[in-house]
Amino acid sequence: MLYTPRTFQESELPTLHAFMKQHSFSTVISHGSGINVSHVPLLLVPGRGDKGTLLGHVARANPHWKDFDGERPVLCVFHGPHAYISPTWYKVRPSVPTWNYAVVHALGRPRIIDTPAGLSELIDATIAEYEPAIGVPGHDTRLSDEQRARMLEQIVGFELPIEELQGKFKLGQNRSAEDQAGMMEALAGQGGEALALLELMRERSRTRTKP
Repeated sequence: MLYTPRTFQESELPTLHAFMKQHSFSTVISHGSGINVSHVPLLLVPGRGDKGTLLGHVARANPHWKDFDGERPVLCVFHGPHAYISPTWYKVRPSVPTWNYAVVHALGRPRIIDTPAGLSELIDATIAEYEPAIGVPGHDTRLSDEQRARMLEQIVGFELPIEELQGKFKLGQNRSAEDQAGMMEALAGQGGEALALLELMRERSRTRTKP
């Protein structure tokens, strides 16, 4: 269970799904013979199940897939932007530093996809999501049927019906309007990951102030 004070909780399904699609490179964690971890992109199918279903694949040489028996729980962590927050950015002093971030946790019991047809469909869906142009016939990266068949033998797919979804958006909502303004002003001058965090904070602020 992810520790999430009420102020930082996010439970709206469309918001969680949009976040997962935007930050689809997930950390997948399970406990079998030991704690197993893989980092893989996951496709979200929103209409499959009450909370949606995740699809992904790992290398067949990766023993992690042996935990995907439809019975053992697996946790998928979707990481959003994050950044250090200095107490010097607050109007109220003294204060302490912290870290702002956003994450979504999805829990379920994945099942193996291991038929040629199922794997082929999964790979086509992945290509369509990330770079549809290379999936068209005649593209110079397109594999021959024989090459594709050999590559599919090297992977194991899985589908994970989502049983639990938990979002934690720790974006300074517990601070005053003046302190939040100070954070945003400072983050605007940081660059890199801080700018992505700033955009999320602005977006959430606009959502909260809508009538």
